Amino acid sequence: MSEPVRLDSKAQAPEKLAADGGILETIKVVFQALLIALVVRSFLFQPFNIPSGSLIPTLLIGDYLFVSKYSYGYSKHSFPFSPDIFSGRIWSSTPKRGDIAVFKLPRDGSTDYIKRVIGLPGDKIQMIEGRLYINGQIAPREPTEKIRTTDAYGHQTEVPTYMETLPGGVKHILIERDGDTGFYDNTNVYEVPPGNYFMMGDNRDNSTDSRVPPEQGGVGFVPLENFVGRAEVIFFSVEEGAEGWQFWKWPWTVRWSRLFQPVR
Repeated sequence: MSEPVRLDSKAQAPEKLAADGGILETIKVVFQALLIALVVRSFLFQPFNIPSGSLIPTLLIGDYLFVSKYSYGYSKHSFPFSPDIFSGRIWSSTPKRGDIAVFKLPRDGSTDYIKRVIGLPGDKIQMIEGRLYINGQIAPREPTEKIRTTDAYGHQTEVPTYMETLPGGVKHILIERDGDTGFYDNTNVYEVPPGNYFMMGDNRDNSTDSRVPPEQGGVGFVPLENFVGRAEVIFFSVEEGAEGWQFWKWPWTVRWSRLFQPVR
């Protein structure tokens, strides 16, 4: 009768080493993937979603977009958690009037905001009866079709829209939810300090922006260092109130017509 075969512990060593090698290889692949994602997010493109209606009708609640990080160069705010590794910007390129840009809220240095660049360093900005004045000149606007949006009380209503032309020729659609008599439709003159920018939403009566000083819970002037990047393209969009991760509802909740639309 043959003796039962005994498994020698040494015979198992190559198999164990192979298993250990597989685990190490998996860790290596995961680390490389995370490193690539970090580099892309920090230096090339970062995804953001729109949680508020301050840029309606240009951006809607539920839009997901890519922001180019290289457009304005890099500051500490280009990196996750804004590490204090250097001050100012490197490879800097200044924002242009009319850009839609993501920036860190100046009063806390951490909250991401997105608005349109309206005033450049040295500009004088004022609102008079709902009309935008830049350096004493009114920004021309032409009426366009009315749209439905939410009013201050959460009700659906029709509001007027306008095509506004900024100095330099950038045209964009804005809405006046409260007509030309909204809370910040008449202001003093804001003189933009050197190295700072004046930001506004396209939903003029529903935007906490540079018209509202930081001490009143607003944005105030935005230093160049606080810019994160320029909005480029909408890559995904779901109806307000829907969750983007609920893929089984996509046939009904995705705004298919907004996918891959450039942000202007």
